[in-house]
Amino acid sequence: MRSDSTPSATGPRDARLFGGSEGDLSGNPFRADRDRIVASPFFARLGGVTQVISPGGSGLLVHNRLTHSLKVASVARGIVERLCSPTTGSQSLLDKLGGCDADVVEAAALAHDLGHPPFGHLGERVLDRLARQRLGLPDGFEGNAQSYRIVTSTEISGSTVGLDLTAAVRAAMAKYPWTRRTYPSPHVHLMQPTPRGAGVDPEDPAAGSVKFGAYVTELADLRQARVPFDGLLAQWQQTAEASVMDTADDIAYAIHDLEDFHRVGVLQQGTVATELMAWQRDATELRGLDLAALRHTTRRPGRSVELLRRDICRKDGWISDDDAFWSAVEHVRHELVDGLLAAPFDGSVEAEQSVARFSARWTRRLIDAIHVRADPPMRSGHVALGVAQWHEVQVLKFVHHRFVLERPDLALHQRGQARLLGALVEALHAWLVDPAEAVRLPRRLHDLVEMAHAEVRDLTAADYGLADGDFDPTAMARGRAIVDFVAALTDGQAVGLLDALSGRSRQLWTDAFVL
Repeated sequence: MRSDSTPSATGPRDARLFGGSEGDLSGNPFRADRDRIVASPFFARLGGVTQVISPGGSGLLVHNRLTHSLKVASVARGIVERLCSPTTGSQSLLDKLGGCDADVVEAAALAHDLGHPPFGHLGERVLDRLARQRLGLPDGFEGNAQSYRIVTSTEISGSTVGLDLTAAVRAAMAKYPWTRRTYPSPHVHLMQPTPRGAGVDPEDPAAGSVKFGAYVTELADLRQARVPFDGLLAQWQQTAEASVMDTADDIAYAIHDLEDFHRVGVLQQGTVATELMAWQRDATELRGLDLAALRHTTRRPGRSVELLRRDICRKDGWISDDDAFWSAVEHVRHELVDGLLAAPFDGSVEAEQSVARFSARWTRRLIDAIHVRADPPMRSGHVALGVAQWHEVQVLKFVHHRFVLERPDLALHQRGQARLLGALVEALHAWLVDPAEAVRLPRRLHDLVEMAHAEVRDLTAADYGLADGDFDPTAMARGRAIVDFVAALTDGQAVGLLDALSGRSRQLWTDAFVL
């Protein structure tokens, strides 16, 4: 945990600053935060972590978690600079919400994916299941909570535990400022409607919220980071800076992943056009179909778009608008199908210029549509896209999901990656509980166990919402250490470590992983 457990400052802005380490290159504490994040080995490892396709061995120029984080930071800074310009008239409202500083937002954006495990979102889901069902961790695993844990607990910066970031940056990292089950009370997953991300997995509702920003072990730090915002924001509401970072993440994801799969030839004009135009042609007929019939015929063009429209209406009634949805489909069809995808990517200067123009045009369009609201709906942050552009982002993300994430060849690799992570966790657990091997444990794993023991020792079953009989601190410390260890690997390190643990590798001294 951080050493500065209480803010010593007197004013609201000063309270956002507490923290700071010797040796910072910048006198601006928020820029110093950014420098410490960029200097962290956890940041460097993101170059070897999946965004959508694993960067190791793909042979393709695709985004990884590092390049994605850099682009989120760029978009986020652009949003703040626009909102804080005199022409928007947003500065006064932002000040009332606790402030919106470009350096804070940039630092939070650079740090927001530090906790992503090997193999991206697939790895996140698998590690969560293993953590809860195999390792007995009530908190399971969540990438945002892991990022927060890294900057406050498991990273080392000089003589401090964690990166000793300012309160403002730590609060800005919290897209979901709650724990999985117990904070705040009543918990967000019991609200109607729930804040975005706070819903439960229908197959395991007792597990708590699917998305959350901190484990119980970091809850005290999260609450401390948000002290400067007491009385300004609800306990579950993002800070304005977190809202900017969250929106920038959505924009970068919606645009830049489409670039990747146009470049590698996965996104084909014909298939995308057929899907979008079929919905436009048959929209009236499709609205008359019952939900079961739609789901049974999703392979037929237009059906998946209609399911998207209905999902938006069901989940996001606060912003859903059928006219805006129609216009979004039309705009995406014009810009993507008739524009970017009209000519296959061939690596030429002209093709690269087409991609660059598409990205710049969409980024500017979306940033220009962002506004600040004093009293946003439950499922929105204070900083949000306009209605038209929000629908456009949903359609862009749909194209990515429908024509990339649902591909059988991607599923083939992901099923193998899921098995790899399961085998790796089992192998590390067996090593950790083997008394004959205690002195030969990897030093990093040993230190993580010691750290987790110290954290859990100060907690109780009630902190996790458990009965006393379900609280096993020793098992939980081991489990959290294994999760911390695995989550800090790159894709390639995870593969190399399992090869060694399973006896498939004959190479003793290797840089594939560091023990």
